[in-house]
Amino acid sequence: MAWVLKMDEDIESGLVHEFDSSLSGIGQELGSGAYSMSDVLALPIFKQEDSNLPPENESKHPPFQYVLYAATSPAIKLHDETLTYLNQGQSYEVRMLDNRKIGDLPEISGKMVKSIIRVVFHDRRLQYTEHEQLQGWKWNRPGDRLLDLDIPMSVGIIDPQTNPAQLNTIEFLWDPAKHTSAFIQVHCISTEFTPRKHGGEKGVPFRIQIDTFKENESGEYTEHLHSASCQIKVFKPKGADRKQKTDREKMDKRTAQEKEKYQPSYETTILTECSPWPDNAYVNSSPSTTPAFATVQVAACSVPDSNSSSPNHQGEGTPQCVVEQLCPATTIQEAQQWLHKNRFATYARLFSNFSGSDLLKLTRDDLVQICGSADGIRLFNALKARSVRPRLTIYVCQESQRAQNISQLVGSRDSENGKGDSRAIYVYHAIYLEELTTAELSKKIATIFSISQNQINQVYRQGPTGIHVLVNDQMVHNLQDESCFVISTIKDENTEGFHVILK
Repeated sequence: MAWVLKMDEDIESGLVHEFDSSLSGIGQELGSGAYSMSDVLALPIFKQEDSNLPPENESKHPPFQYVLYAATSPAIKLHDETLTYLNQGQSYEVRMLDNRKIGDLPEISGKMVKSIIRVVFHDRRLQYTEHEQLQGWKWNRPGDRLLDLDIPMSVGIIDPQTNPAQLNTIEFLWDPAKHTSAFIQVHCISTEFTPRKHGGEKGVPFRIQIDTFKENESGEYTEHLHSASCQIKVFKPKGADRKQKTDREKMDKRTAQEKEKYQPSYETTILTECSPWPDNAYVNSSPSTTPAFATVQVAACSVPDSNSSSPNHQGEGTPQCVVEQLCPATTIQEAQQWLHKNRFATYARLFSNFSGSDLLKLTRDDLVQICGSADGIRLFNALKARSVRPRLTIYVCQESQRAQNISQLVGSRDSENGKGDSRAIYVYHAIYLEELTTAELSKKIATIFSISQNQINQVYRQGPTGIHVLVNDQMVHNLQDESCFVISTIKDENTEGFHVILK
């Protein structure tokens, strides 16, 4: 029995010793000297999880790439954005490349995409005042655009369009599967937007940005696919070449160690990915659709119709507040009303600050560049052309008035012992006819003598021996231009109307 108790004591003491050793080992393993995060991350379980994550250096593959065929500046530090110098008005190629991998964006295969190229400010401060800056530029250079597309040199461009209200934007359709090159011309120079004119190197930088869209289910190009941009400066002709040469000479003077801090100059500029331009409100379903603008509020006024007795004069009793023809004294408000009346309301916002004098100074080429070929020529003709001559003009006088004047003339002669008096004036009214119809003649006669057209039943012309010949359309066509007639009326016995007789 004593032996059994001794064995129990030995077992108990052994267990206590082993337990103390175990605790001591744990303390050593969790000590600051033994713990290492790198050892923990090196465990196989963490290695397996890391292998399932995408590599950090793997970037998103862009579907398109745009290459501007102009050299970058060699005087740009390594981690700065590239800068490209362009000459004002010179055509530069922008190559549109399909960069998709196999299986990427299959929905655009065999279809067109729309790209919008714009020139914008690089400086954020100028971006906030872009509208005011561009309006000032347009005022100083009427008829010019900031950005143009050289269509004859471009390849693969389909249905190019320019928006008259967006002087810094061009847009077109193109097929990613075909060779496409857009040749662009930038007409503004960097120093035009600086408070002081120091020269090209002191001018503000611009950005060329390209946004590409695909068709949605409704056939509208509004689904964004890709955007990219690059930084540029624009100089007067040959100025970009001189600036590039100056930068190369400066770099040649630097030591090899200093040159390592700068980027090499590349023959072409690759546009880098960026966020889409925020203002895509004008993207529409059809490139050929006339751009829509906010309606300009114009004071309500009556517009003369084609049935007026004169092409340049309204009927009596109708107020007229819309100018018929612009003159240098025409105010801005009157010019706006004239644009609406002559079916140029689309461009009313574009010419919101133009008076009659400003519009009349624009040349035919200016208007074609601003409004396009069709509307530009139409607006030029409306501004410069005189009133269209009517097809037929006749003069009429009411018989009762003429008889009254004759009686006054006879009375004055009697009172002056037969001496003539030229104070009697026969008042004739001019009637201008365009359609050469009896209905048009009746309406103009009714307007002049302030009666309703419905009161005129028939129009007759007094013929030989006093006969009354019914006037029809053929007779109106054969009336001699600038004929004079005395009009008399006969009451119709059956109705409340009148018969008009031309004598």
